[in-house]
Amino acid sequence: MPAPLADLHVPQLGRFHLLKRLGEGAQATVWLAHDPRLDREVALKVLRPPSDGRSVDEWLHEARAVSRLHHPNIVPVFEADIQDGQAYLVFEYVAGGSLADRMRRQVDSGGALPARVAVELSLGLLDGLQAAHQAGVVHRDLKPSNILIDAKGRPRVMDFGIAGRLSVPSANSGPGQIGPRIVGTPAYLSPEAARGELPTPSMDVFAAAVLLAEMLSGQRLNHDPDPWKSVRRVKDEELQLPPGLGPEVDDALRAIVQRGLARDPAQRWPSALAMHDALARWLRPEAAPEGAAAQGEGAALEFLLRRMRIKSDFPAMSQAISRIQRLTQSEHESLSSLSNEILKDVALTQKLLRLVNTVQFRHTGGGVQAGGISTVSRAVALIGFGGIRNLALSLILLERMENKAHAQALREEFLRSLMAASLARELCLNGPSSQESEEAFLAALFYHLGRSLTEFYFPEEARQIRRMRRPEQGPAGEEIAPGLSEASASIQVLGMSYEQLGLGVARQWGLPEGLQESMRRPSGEPPQRWIDKPSERQRWLAHAANAVADVILHTEPDQAHAKVHAMAQRHARALGLSASDFDQAADRARARLSQMAEAMGIALPKSSPARRLLAPLQPAPDDSLSPHQLQATVLEEPTLSLTGQALTREQAVETLASGIQDITNAMVESFKLNEVLRMILETIFRAIGFRRVVFCLRDPKSEQLTGRFGLGEGVEAVVPAFRVPLRLPSHGAPDLFTAVCHKGADTLIADASAPNIAERLPPWYQGAVRAPSFLLLPMMLKGQPFAMIYADKARPGAIDLGEKELALLRTLRNQAVMAFKQVA
Repeated sequence: MPAPLADLHVPQLGRFHLLKRLGEGAQATVWLAHDPRLDREVALKVLRPPSDGRSVDEWLHEARAVSRLHHPNIVPVFEADIQDGQAYLVFEYVAGGSLADRMRRQVDSGGALPARVAVELSLGLLDGLQAAHQAGVVHRDLKPSNILIDAKGRPRVMDFGIAGRLSVPSANSGPGQIGPRIVGTPAYLSPEAARGELPTPSMDVFAAAVLLAEMLSGQRLNHDPDPWKSVRRVKDEELQLPPGLGPEVDDALRAIVQRGLARDPAQRWPSALAMHDALARWLRPEAAPEGAAAQGEGAALEFLLRRMRIKSDFPAMSQAISRIQRLTQSEHESLSSLSNEILKDVALTQKLLRLVNTVQFRHTGGGVQAGGISTVSRAVALIGFGGIRNLALSLILLERMENKAHAQALREEFLRSLMAASLARELCLNGPSSQESEEAFLAALFYHLGRSLTEFYFPEEARQIRRMRRPEQGPAGEEIAPGLSEASASIQVLGMSYEQLGLGVARQWGLPEGLQESMRRPSGEPPQRWIDKPSERQRWLAHAANAVADVILHTEPDQAHAKVHAMAQRHARALGLSASDFDQAADRARARLSQMAEAMGIALPKSSPARRLLAPLQPAPDDSLSPHQLQATVLEEPTLSLTGQALTREQAVETLASGIQDITNAMVESFKLNEVLRMILETIFRAIGFRRVVFCLRDPKSEQLTGRFGLGEGVEAVVPAFRVPLRLPSHGAPDLFTAVCHKGADTLIADASAPNIAERLPPWYQGAVRAPSFLLLPMMLKGQPFAMIYADKARPGAIDLGEKELALLRTLRNQAVMAFKQVA
C-alpha cells in the first residue's frame, strides 16, 4: 500500500511552530506560525543580523515601542524577543495579499485602481498613520508590499518603524565618504528622507501621496533600476501625477495628491489627518464630517448612489420602481391607479402589452382572450396587481440597455435574473407554498440586484470583479493562487459587497422589509426538512433559483442537466419538492423565459452564453448516471453489516454523528491533514459496514485521481489500482468514474453488473477492484474535482442509505473538503 500523505516536519522557534514561509527579503524571513500558548496563527518575522551596524537589542527596543500601537489599520506587533541568539518579531497574521499583489492583478487596466477604491484605501492608510504619529512613531518605509488588505478590503499597515532599511552613500558625497544614513525604499522616499534628515510625520505623508498616485495611475512614480537615480530625482525634482488618468480623477483629486507630493514639507499637508479629511470631503462632499473618518457601508453606498445619480436614467428608474411598488402594496389604491402609473411611460406600456399577449398569459382568467389583450386595465384585471408589478419591474430593469456600449453583458445579466425569477415562481406553484409565487418571483429577480446595478452603472468595476474572481495562473497554465469570492472582490472594488449594495438601493426604492430580507444570502447547507417559516423559505428559494440560473449560464449544455439535477437534490427537501419537480420547474421556467425574451425583443448573438438559458434542459446522450445519484432508501429499520456485526440504522446514524463531532473537535485545533482524512474514512467504514473504503487525491502531474490509502479487506492491493482521469476525452463518453467526478454528484451504483453500468467501468476497475456495488463521493474546489472517497460492498444492492445517513455522509465529505481548505 502506498504511504499516506506525507507529514511535513514542522520547524520550531521557541514555542512557535513554523507552518509555511510567507516571504523573504534582505532583512528577514516571514513565516506563518502557530502559537500554541494562545492557540492562534501569527506571522513570525525572523530577523537577520542588521547590516547597518545597529545591535539587535536596539532593533528590538524599537519594535517593543511599536507594539504599543493599536489601530484597525495597523498590523500589531504581539511580541519581540530573542531565542537562542535569533531575533524575531510576532505580528498578527492577516490572511490576504498586499497592495502590491492587488495592483499586479490589475493587468487589464494597466495596474490602476478605480479612483474610489484608491481613495478608500488611502483613507484607511492615513488613519493608521495618524494614530502612529500621535504615539510618536514614524513608519519611514511605506510601500505597497508593506500594506496588507484583509478579507474585508481594509488596508493594514505593517512594519511601523521597523521596516527594511536601505543605507546608501549620500548622493553629494565623494568616493570613500559616507553620507547620512538614508532609511527607506528609494522609490518612496521624501526629499528630506533622501537627504538623511531625522524622521518626521511629513515623510510618511509624502509616501502616502506617492502610493495614492500609483494606485490612480498604475505607474511607478519614481522608479529606476539604479536606486541612486531615484534618490537624486526626489531631492532635485518635483514629482508629478502622470497625464491621461481616468475621468474620475478630477482636478480636485489631482490637487489633493499633488499637494502631498510637494518637495517642501511646509507646502505639504500638515498631517496625515489633514490629507485624510481632504480626501474624505472629495469622496463624500455632503456626508464627510469635519475631522472624522466617516467610513463604512453608509458612506460607500452614498458614493455609489451619487455616481448613479449623475446618469439621467437612475432617478427615473428608481422613482418608477418606488411608485409601482407603493401602489401594489397599498390596500387603498385602485386598479386604475396602477394602470395610470404604467401608462405614463409609453415604451413600458407597449412592452407590457406585448408581454401579456404571449401564450402563457393569454390563458389567464379562464380562457384565451380573443384578439389578445389591448389595454393595461384589462391586463391588470386578468393578471392581478402582483403579476403586473413583476412584469413592469422586469421591463424597467431592461430599459435603456440597448443604447449601452456593454449591452451584451447587460442582456446576459438581465436574462439570468429573469430566469431565476421565473424558476422561483414555478417552484412555488409546484410546491406547498403556491400563494407565495409572485413574492418569490420578485425576491429572486432582485436577489443579485447589486451585481446587476454594477453591471449597468459601473461596467469597468464589474469586469474588474470578474477578473479578481479568476484563479491566478502560472506560465504553464497551472493555478498558483485561488481567485477571490464574489463578496470579497466586490468589497475590494466597490467598498461594499454586491449584497450590501443591492440592499442599500432596495431601501432607497422603498421595497418592503420582507423582500429586503429575501435578498440576504443564507449561510451553510440547505436544511434537510421543509422550511415552514415563510421569510426563511423565500431566502432559500431565491438562493436556489439564482444558483440554478448561474449554473445554466456558465455550464456547457451537455453538462447543465446533471448539475441542475444535483442542485435540485440539495435544495428540494427544504422547499417541499422532489428533485423531479425541480427539473420540471426549470424546464417550464426556460420555456417562459424564451417567450418573454421574444416579446421583449431581446436578440442574442450565437456566441452569447445567455443562449443556454433559452435552450431545453436535457440529459446528455451518454448520461446514464442520473438514476444512480444518491437518494434515500425507505426501509423498515434495516440492519447494516459491520464485519460480522449488525448495526441498526439508528446505530449507524449515531456512529456517523459521533465521528463528525470528533472530527470537528480535531479541526478546531492545529491538525494534521492525514489524521483528519483517516478519521473520516474510519467513520464511514464503521458506520455503514463497507467492505473497503479508499481515499483518492489528484496527482497534478498525471491529472488523475490516484489511490492514496484506505481501510478494509485487501485494501493494500486495491489502492494502487485507482487511476481516475480528470481530463474529459476528446472523443467518446468518459468512463463512469470520470463522469461522476466532473458532475460532482454523489453516486450509488447498486449493481455494477447492469449492462449500462458495466460498459462504462474502466479496465483498471474491472481488474483489481471489481465490486458488485459501490458508492462515490467526489470532492470539489471551485467547481473542479480534486479528490474522491470510494466505498464498496460484496453484494449487489447491499448499500442501503436512509435520509439521515445520506445527510451525514455528505457532512463527512464536506469536512474533508474543509480540511484541505484550512491546510491550504
